Amino acid sequence: MAAMPSLYRRVLPSPPAVDFSSPEGKRLFAEALAAGTMEGFFSLVSCFQTQSEPAFCGLASLAVVLNALAIDPGRRWKGPWRWFDESMLDCCEPLDKVKAQGITFGKVACLAHCSGAKVQSFRANRVTIHDLRRHLIRCASSQDCHLIASYHRKPFKQTGTGHFSPIGGYHAGQDMALILDVARFKYPPHWVPLSLLWEAMNTTDESTGLLRGFMLISRHTAAPSSLFTVSCRDESWKSMAKYCTEYLPNLLKAEGLDNVPTLLSRLIDSLPANAGALIKWVVEVRRKEEGGPSLSKEEKERLSLKESVLQHVRDTKLFTIVHDLQCANIQCCNCSSSSDEDSITRIAAAVCCQGAAMLSGNLAASDGFCCRETCFKCIQANGDGPKTVISGSVVSEGNEQGVDMLLPMSPRSTSSCNSNLSNNIMKYPSSVDVVTVLLLALHPSTWLGIKDERLKAEFQTLVSTDNLPDVLKREILHLRRQLCYLKSCKEEEYEDPVPPSP
Repeated sequence: MAAMPSLYRRVLPSPPAVDFSSPEGKRLFAEALAAGTMEGFFSLVSCFQTQSEPAFCGLASLAVVLNALAIDPGRRWKGPWRWFDESMLDCCEPLDKVKAQGITFGKVACLAHCSGAKVQSFRANRVTIHDLRRHLIRCASSQDCHLIASYHRKPFKQTGTGHFSPIGGYHAGQDMALILDVARFKYPPHWVPLSLLWEAMNTTDESTGLLRGFMLISRHTAAPSSLFTVSCRDESWKSMAKYCTEYLPNLLKAEGLDNVPTLLSRLIDSLPANAGALIKWVVEVRRKEEGGPSLSKEEKERLSLKESVLQHVRDTKLFTIVHDLQCANIQCCNCSSSSDEDSITRIAAAVCCQGAAMLSGNLAASDGFCCRETCFKCIQANGDGPKTVISGSVVSEGNEQGVDMLLPMSPRSTSSCNSNLSNNIMKYPSSVDVVTVLLLALHPSTWLGIKDERLKAEFQTLVSTDNLPDVLKREILHLRRQLCYLKSCKEEEYEDPVPPSP
């Protein structure tokens, strides 16, 4: 078998680029540092990494920026450590596909959002070089925002085509940007004229037919979600998108819709079978502790917040109507064969598998886990009321690990807490909760097609976020932004993710 030819780096074409480690590159760095436009460089270089695959430039750039912003991925990388790695950025596009084909601008932006970052993205046809310069100066002058550029290498006389890299700094006097090239095996970090970087961004990605551009990545000022989140991995978005764009407009114009229960009944009955999979509920998962099930202060606070969100959902008038409709359907169909305990047991087993995958650092592999058994324990959370711990024994590839799933719980009475589920009300999201949240999260413009003006006004009041408690309102608006992100990402039309005002 013939040996494959190999390369050790390329010679950086200079000009137009200036090698970062050259005397000229050092001078540019020193002057930009003195001018205050190298502040973002230090957090980036502290977390810098080389892309591990030739096509992983987008994943590597994003991992560097997420770690530089100190965003907690919420799941394990290796050992006990939580840290962003390319292998963990797999929710919007399978890693095997990225390895073979690379990743598009929209998918990188979507990944950043799913990883907990705040994202603003700009394709070259929507902004000017002056906008690029303004945003770059902002990012280069602070450590709380970083810019990732999507560009073609040709304007720099470099080999290759489309590429992603973080921008590490800016020299105002020479109007040059510092590209921290994640393909360090190929080219070192280098300064380039901003006009050339703009030209390189203003090129078409042949895989999408859309222009490249840049994105700003920063931290959210608050946790974006506490209990509910949109599943980017689940393909139910396709059927829901078709439902909202094709079926729903015709349904809203149908005759005989003269009251809210009738409208909701038709909406719910016509939902795609997998619609509920689009909205996932987030649990607290941890390895089973040897020393007992005591909860940390952080765990108790998160559980309390989840319980608050869930209770607010159930306090809405929309939930009451959806619940009554579901109960009527169950009584009509006489299909109450499974008990609540059976339901929560199945849910517990599934979520324990997801938790084990999360703890292993590979959420994509949850299908390869099997939960042998689950057991329910009610504990007193150090004066914070009773909490439920659902423990599971999860097996994968012959290895077994214990997983605890933590749920809020409210007892029926003030009697002592025990593990008998019949004596307690389990507070976990049901299908009614998910449907209620999904209807609230759909954009208000969805309901403009209702023909009856009186019914339209009543229904819009029912699904409005205006009078929701702040904690639930934040949750719903976050889900609405996620749905907008997901739609834009899948359609590769990714721009500013914030939905337009109704």
